[in-house]
Amino acid sequence: MIDAVTFDAQGLIPAIIQDAKTRQVLTLCYMNREALERTFAEGKIYVYRRSQGRLMLKGETSGHIQLVKAVYLDCEGNSLLFEVEQRVAACHAGYFTCYYRKRGADGTLQVVGQQVFAPQSVYKSAGE
Repeated sequence: MIDAVTFDAQGLIPAIIQDAKTRQVLTLCYMNREALERTFAEGKIYVYRRSQGRLMLKGETSGHIQLVKAVYLDCEGNSLLFEVEQRVAACHAGYFTCYYRKRGADGTLQVVGQQVFAPQSVYKSAGE
């Protein structure tokens, strides 16, 4: 499958991560070839952290890993969709999904998810 993937000029491909049970979109991340190879080899989501310039196991700090259940490649080969079994939560802010906020009818941002863990109990500093 990796040969069918079209990486961008930076060697990355966007990957949508979706919970296999709830069908909620958990996050959007980027993968390079190494992240994709490790994900396929181990069955756990690896991402390329653009802000840190490094490969990372999703959940390596929190233990909230994502186990791969299915992988889809879009029609142009330039994005991926992973169905995963999410352990605890996907979001470093403590929510099951990173998409826990919604634009309200009045244009304001409203929290629509419930926090499932306290980030300060897991991470040394906010935003890890």
